[in-house]
Order: sequence, then structure tokens, then C-alpha cells
Amino acid sequence: MNRIQRKAEELLNKNQKAFVAYITAGHPTPESFLDIVISLERAGVDIVEVGVPFSDPVGDGPVIQSASLVALRNGTTPIKVLEWISKLRENSNIPILLFTYFNPILACGISNFIEQSAKSGVDGILCVDLPVEEAEDYTHKAREKGLATVFLIAPTSSEERIRKITRNCSGFVYYISRLGVTGEKQDVSQDISQRVQVIKKYTSLPVYVGFGISKPEHAKYVARVSDGVIVGSAFVRFLEEHKGDSMWKERFIDYVNSLVVGAKA
Repeated sequence: MNRIQRKAEELLNKNQKAFVAYITAGHPTPESFLDIVISLERAGVDIVEVGVPFSDPVGDGPVIQSASLVALRNGTTPIKVLEWISKLRENSNIPILLFTYFNPILACGISNFIEQSAKSGVDGILCVDLPVEEAEDYTHKAREKGLATVFLIAPTSSEERIRKITRNCSGFVYYISRLGVTGEKQDVSQDISQRVQVIKKYTSLPVYVGFGISKPEHAKYVARVSDGVIVGSAFVRFLEEHKGDSMWKERFIDYVNSLVVGAKA
């Protein structure tokens, strides 16, 4: 098992909830990548979802779209992201899930992208816009290299589609709590519990929930009705707002930890 699978199994065995944090690689600066990930680890995050910036992130809301644009202007490329992760592995074993659109994978070549990801210390890949019906070759190659493959399940996914998606997932299943793009919301969907139970009919993998979670009370509620919480836009926004702050690391750790504590309470 890779780090994602080991961590997911460890948390299930301890009856603990997972906390996954998303960041956009290269935002707010390439130089801050290592400090950001280490800060997330210090704050108690279990898995870090590292976003590969892409020029047309149609599944993301304005906060992550803006961060992707900043990262691209900073010269961030998929190869550089993998180099940074390789450097991170000198100091950290925190599980890393690479979040990417399919175009960067295709541009690098599927086999090459997967091989280089595994060599760099990536533990899994979430390819947000690759339909599960077209993912057989990708999934097979990723698993050959020991990488977890995570796919999204939407609130509108039929039970037949849920069955197909969960068959291709390893590590965990990602349930998006609401339709639309990523972004912070004032409240969270109230039907998460029912949908998670439907998903669990088709898999023994843990089900983690993301989209719209930005407050400790959100994290606490979602953790109560699922196996884990995923937060992204709130952290990306925080990093953008504090990019000129000499105390950003301390404040970031405190903010992230407040949501971690909410999820694990």
C-alpha cells in the first residue's frame, strides 16, 4: 500500500476521521510550496492534495482559478511540481494526492506522467475531468506504479455510475457535496449522510467529502456523516490574503488546525 492507502486504513481502524487539504502548487509563490505543505502537516492534516495549475480549470471556482493563473504566471509546470514534491520527500512522508486535469497528463504522455509522479513521491492522482468510462488504461498504469486513483462522485450520480466509479477508486472515494464549481459556502448540503450511505453500498473504501467547506462547524458536521473532510478554496484564499504577512505560517497553521480540530472532535 502507498501512503494514502495506509493513512486511510489507519484512520478507519482507529475510528478517526481524515482531513485532506488542497493547495495550488506555485501559489502564491513557487518558493513557498515546501513551507506550505510542512505547515499543513504541523497543523494535523492527514493528506495533502496538490493542485497542478491549469489554464482552463473548468471545475474550479474563482479562488482556485485565480490561484492557478498566478501559479502559471510564476512559471509553474507539472514537471516543476513533481520536482518540488521530490524535494519535499527529503523532510516529509505526508501522503500526497496530485489533483490535475487530463490535458497536462496527456501533454506529458500518460505512462511518463504516471512514472515520474511515482518516482517523485506522489501517492495518488485525482484526474478531475477524466470520465471513468475512459480511464481504464490510465487506472491500470497508475496502479502498476503503486499510485492510488481517486475519482469524484457527484450528488446526481446514479447508483449504476457510483458502482462504476468506486470500482476504479483506490485509497478513498471523493464525494462532492454540491453541484457546481469549487468554492467556500455559508452552509453545507444537508443530504450528505444519505448520499454517503448510498456510496457505501458499493465500496469498502472510506468516503471523504469536499466542496464548500470553510468553517470548523462545517468540518464537524461533514466528519460526523462521512469518513473525512476535504478543504481547498478556504486555504487557497487564506494564503492569497496573507502572502505579504511575515507571520503567515503561524497564522496559517492556527487556521488550518481550527478546521482539523472541528473534523476530528
